[in-house]
Amino acid sequence: MIDLNQALRLVYLRLQTWTKLGISHLPDLFVAILVIFLAYTIAGYIRQILSKSLTRVSHNPALVDLTALVASTAIKALGFFIALGTLGLDKTVTSLLAGAGVVALAIGFAFQDLTANFISGTMIAIQRPIQVGDVVETNGFQGRVVAVKLRSVVLDNFAGQKIEIPSKDVFQKPIVNYTRTGQRRLEVSAGISYLDDLDKAQQVAKAAISALPFVLKDKPVDLFYKAFAGDSIQFKLWFWLDHSDTNTTYAMSEAIKALKRAFDEEGILLMFPIGTYDLKKRIADDRNLS
Repeated sequence: MIDLNQALRLVYLRLQTWTKLGISHLPDLFVAILVIFLAYTIAGYIRQILSKSLTRVSHNPALVDLTALVASTAIKALGFFIALGTLGLDKTVTSLLAGAGVVALAIGFAFQDLTANFISGTMIAIQRPIQVGDVVETNGFQGRVVAVKLRSVVLDNFAGQKIEIPSKDVFQKPIVNYTRTGQRRLEVSAGISYLDDLDKAQQVAKAAISALPFVLKDKPVDLFYKAFAGDSIQFKLWFWLDHSDTNTTYAMSEAIKALKRAFDEEGILLMFPIGTYDLKKRIADDRNLS
């Protein structure tokens, strides 16, 4: 049986061994601390430099911050692993790398949607199919882009609501960017009476729409007749406008008003479905007869 003195002696010898070992490793410990300090200092400078440099060539703050963060984190990790190697903990470095790989794999499976959105947001930021301020239509929503994040794209739907669409859906599905060309063609459909002159109606309609201030003068106003309906001859009219300066809802409203006004002045009848009773017209006719 080991007595108390012998136990204390064993503890003393072990502590003495550890002390000698610690003293012999003091230079390595100092170098390791210095490496970590330098790595963190360099990482901070690199992050600042990248943030300033990338801001000049990219208008996406999220991508700039991500790039700077990844670069600084990589430098810090490199310094940490070099410090462990300096202390002779190579096996620890190997174990940490293996553990990091397993953790990354587990996180990837657990957060597949988050990872997909993150990668899609990065690709959107790099390829830039849309930018802040663009008027776009995607995933059944239309609006002005107010933010392009790594996880989502935020639209203003012109009705006071903000719509946040996951980056994965924006990246994988079609995007209609009305701002990219700066121009958009609008369509008006209507029908005129069988008794009206088609050539005259075509000229009157095109002249009325061309006179609107927001219609592009270097693009033609087109009107084509498309079908004989039961109560009218149907036509489609197309015109172009600068989408970046003109609200399309306002433009469509003004075009319809101009078309109706011009047809009324020329006595051209815009038809409505058979069976509709125009009470206002009947009252006017009765007054004229009286």
